[in-house]
Amino acid sequence: MAEIAESGTWGSALSTAEFAAIRSVGFEPVGQVLGAAVYNIGWTGAYTCPAGPSSRFLGGAVNMGVGVSGQSGWAPFRPMAQTMYEARHIAIGRMTAECSALGGHGIVGVRLTVGPFPAAGALEFHAIGTAVRIPGVPPLARPFTSDLSGQEFAKLVQTGWMPVGLALGISIGAVHDDLVTRSQTFWNAENAEVTAYTELVNATRHDARTQLEADVARLGADGVVTAVNDLHVQLRECPAREGFRDHIAEATLIGTAITRFTTGPVNQPRSLAILSLDPERRRAARGIRIGL
Repeated sequence: MAEIAESGTWGSALSTAEFAAIRSVGFEPVGQVLGAAVYNIGWTGAYTCPAGPSSRFLGGAVNMGVGVSGQSGWAPFRPMAQTMYEARHIAIGRMTAECSALGGHGIVGVRLTVGPFPAAGALEFHAIGTAVRIPGVPPLARPFTSDLSGQEFAKLVQTGWMPVGLALGISIGAVHDDLVTRSQTFWNAENAEVTAYTELVNATRHDARTQLEADVARLGADGVVTAVNDLHVQLRECPAREGFRDHIAEATLIGTAITRFTTGPVNQPRSLAILSLDPERRRAARGIRIGL
């Protein structure tokens, strides 16, 4: 970082349009920044039936309801969800440290990715973005982070708002496929709602929204603009009873927490005239150039 800062040049992940957009609101790029963390996923906290410990007395034939990672008491996959939070926050923190080292006030265009690492059960958590600053302004105690594009960032600033930080909402829910669920999904079952699966996606999405709101409050922001709203569902053989299955849903919400910095009107930049739409003026301009 010291070598980059002393070089007098900067890199970025910005397109030309994004660069022009952040310059229009007084910011300039200072360099591309990144953070990474590789985690071994050894203990997920869900090696038993998601119905809970009582399922072993019922032979796994009864669905005890949906369990989500954020609930109190028995919560399947809670260690897994906590690892997802921790690894992402470490990657974001290392990226923010690089931003501070370059003298940046914040980061735009952040992309959070999770990918497999060539080791059993390992995942790589990666955060990359472009550090920006306002020339002549002292450094901030905590640079902001944002997954907004350059154009979105400029629109936000022009309307009197600023990003505070990336907010995360992560939840992992699980439900046991009991006898009722099996009958509702059998090959000759009629067209009808599968109530256990509906409860699974609703409970997991709701828990992820709750975690996102808590993260926004932790950052001290007014609200959040969400860019990522993903839900992935997978199934596995139930550990409690042979021949039964469990469905597992993972909901991920990622957005930029924002706060208002002014309640008054913000000066809008003037449009830049590139080409006149008046044919008479265009002909006159060509005549002047020919005369010269």
